Amino acid sequence: MAVSKVERVNEEPGADGTGRDGGVLGSVLVVDDDPTVSEVVAGYLEQAGFTVRLAADGPAGLRAAEEHRPDLMVLDLMLPGMDGLEVCRRLRAGEDGGRPVPVIMLTARGDEDDRILGLEVGADDYVTKPFSPRELVLRVRSVMRRAQAGAPADLPGGGPRLAVAGLTLDPAARRVHKGGRELALTLREFDLLAYFLRHPGQVCDRERLMREVWGWDFGDLSTVTVHVRRLRGKIEDDPGSPQLIQTVWGAGYRFEAEPDDGAAAGAGAEDGHA
Repeated sequence: MAVSKVERVNEEPGADGTGRDGGVLGSVLVVDDDPTVSEVVAGYLEQAGFTVRLAADGPAGLRAAEEHRPDLMVLDLMLPGMDGLEVCRRLRAGEDGGRPVPVIMLTARGDEDDRILGLEVGADDYVTKPFSPRELVLRVRSVMRRAQAGAPADLPGGGPRLAVAGLTLDPAARRVHKGGRELALTLREFDLLAYFLRHPGQVCDRERLMREVWGWDFGDLSTVTVHVRRLRGKIEDDPGSPQLIQTVWGAGYRFEAEPDDGAAAGAGAEDGHA
């Protein structure tokens, strides 16, 4: 049975085909060297309403993403030519402050270190093989929905610009500046920072952050830990001694900062908190 909207990307530069203008829900680039996995994933994604392109190795996947920017990339960790970690690194390095392409990493390894490495280089989520294709579709929908929404879920209508501790966050544009310099944040890092800025002084445990920021009721909580560490590395003057995102041992994290010029005044009140 032919999968009409799947487009394969071969090793020839500039190879493309038809159907890349995006489906109902957006375009997904699947980079995996296992044709069986690629076909199954593509079939489920298409049934869900996505347009799918396929690449079978790291260089072809990176080239495809550069030539025809997808709305999301499903990226295998173990790839010939260039592994998924290096593809993700180069993808993030080439975005130069623009809106990042959301990445879901696939890994056949059960080692937590590999999953954390994927998050460290900028992946937004990961799924461990063997996986349920339906679960992957749900993860794709969740990540893409947040990427296309223009603002985190707890900022209705985009919400006001937030200015805290020298940081300025624009929910509608999904941009963050510190000291006049724009910060390159991934999708999840931006959402996590926005959530902290909207809930200053509150202790947020990892379960709450996973539920409110990721939209998941279950998952590996190390995902939250890694993103907090990455975010600290970008917003703290001294990430080794964080002053903004503080760890409350045994309880979670607390964002400690006063709003600049009252820009975020009343933010907590909108959520029912004084």
